[in-house]
Amino acid sequence: MASGHSASTPHVPQLSRRRFVCVLIGLMLAVSVSSLSETIASTALPTIVGDLGGVELMQWISTAYILTSTIVMPFYGKASDTFGRKHLMMGALILYALGKAVCGVATNMEVLICGRCISGLGGGGMSILAYAVLSDLVPPRKLGVYMGAAGAVFTTCNVLGPVFGGWFVEVPGWRWIFWFTIPFAGVALAALAAFLPKEMKRKQRACIDYVGMALVALAVTSLVLLTAWGGITFPWNSWEIISLGTVFALSTAGFIFAEKRAKEPIMPLSLFANRNFVLCCITSLLIDVAFMGTVTYLPTYFQIVDTMSPEAAGLMGVPLSIGIFLTSTLSGFLAAKTGRYKWMLVASSAIAAAGFALMATMQVHQPLWLPIVFQFILGFGIGFGMQILLLVVQNEFPHSMVGAATAAYNFFSQIGSVLGASFIGTLFTSRLSADLARMLPATDNISVSRITPQLVDKLPDSVQTVIAQGYSDALIPLFLWFAPLCAFTVILMLLVRSHPLATTIDHGGAK
Repeated sequence: MASGHSASTPHVPQLSRRRFVCVLIGLMLAVSVSSLSETIASTALPTIVGDLGGVELMQWISTAYILTSTIVMPFYGKASDTFGRKHLMMGALILYALGKAVCGVATNMEVLICGRCISGLGGGGMSILAYAVLSDLVPPRKLGVYMGAAGAVFTTCNVLGPVFGGWFVEVPGWRWIFWFTIPFAGVALAALAAFLPKEMKRKQRACIDYVGMALVALAVTSLVLLTAWGGITFPWNSWEIISLGTVFALSTAGFIFAEKRAKEPIMPLSLFANRNFVLCCITSLLIDVAFMGTVTYLPTYFQIVDTMSPEAAGLMGVPLSIGIFLTSTLSGFLAAKTGRYKWMLVASSAIAAAGFALMATMQVHQPLWLPIVFQFILGFGIGFGMQILLLVVQNEFPHSMVGAATAAYNFFSQIGSVLGASFIGTLFTSRLSADLARMLPATDNISVSRITPQLVDKLPDSVQTVIAQGYSDALIPLFLWFAPLCAFTVILMLLVRSHPLATTIDHGGAK
């Protein structure tokens, strides 16, 4: 395990029980609204684009938030280790709320996507800073309970996002998808401002890694554009896609070179010398590719294939949420009680692989209890490992590096979410286009970019049947790809070294 000492590392004084509870409530609210923002718009996408126009930009309503939140994660992590977490967390909440307000008043898709980018700039700091603040207050051996609870809140809100989105579409209107989280962000801001103490700062002037920040932003942006446009907007062998691939490779190489030379690197390369850190990051990335690829497109699948309302389609994700909530909470309790965690990591990957294999058997017009059971099994597996992975990462490093380690781990997790939302969307769209071109006469003039539940409802029954079958044939086989992906993470988790969970917090840095 890494160790070290940095007497100037920011730290938080001990809190009374009342203040700790108030801080915990603020952190949980921040985690919940950040998580909701990743998926709440998915069910409402057809309605939003129908109102604002710009079907070709629909994918970016979800991708814009995830992209910008990913780019800023390393900055938040490193800056919080240097300057303290309180004011950064408050600034992130303000940015998030501002972006949501812009979305709420948007009159076209461009303004809506701009608002999503602004809220992402804040949302990228909210979740990682919440976990880092928890690590300031609770030692790793006891942290499992709180991490499990935070993880249950995050993943439950992630899955329940489409449920809320569907309800808002059906009742008050889609704009309330963006307005309703602002008060919760305000309560979180007030709680943290009032009860979270101001950390002690370093006395020396910090050197900000501007070059590293710019290069990581360029690398992530080029990767997202490559996976979102490849095979859809531009052919894979086009100069645009090849150029994006080249920019990604060069900016990644430049980032590594810059971090070696930086005085205060935004993502210290020493993190990658730690075996458990690397294994956990790869596992989280792969799991999130599969998870986000699933929760992003299932709500629309149930609307198109099973002719559900947006609200009912969102409710179909509740079993997944219940499974995650149960095991995420249980895993944190077991880690705190026994200090043993490796078996949960292995079990998580194995059960998730089985869940995706079952999801790949879904068919048109099958009994609805089948996808309900399949999703519960999938959530049961994913919940076992999601927060234990982060707990292992935080346990591997001195407290002076917890912010940077948490941010780097979440960065790779978000990269998985970005790839799941964009690359899986690209594969799905290309498969659906090919299927519809093969099954529908050219005279029907139906393109993938125009397919929404509202449009499908107005089509003849024969055409609806073809579209439903094409939608199923394009999406469901992708789940079969996720099964071996999760099976591979079983091997990775078997390689994790079980280190005892620390029982104290040394704010000077040593563990």
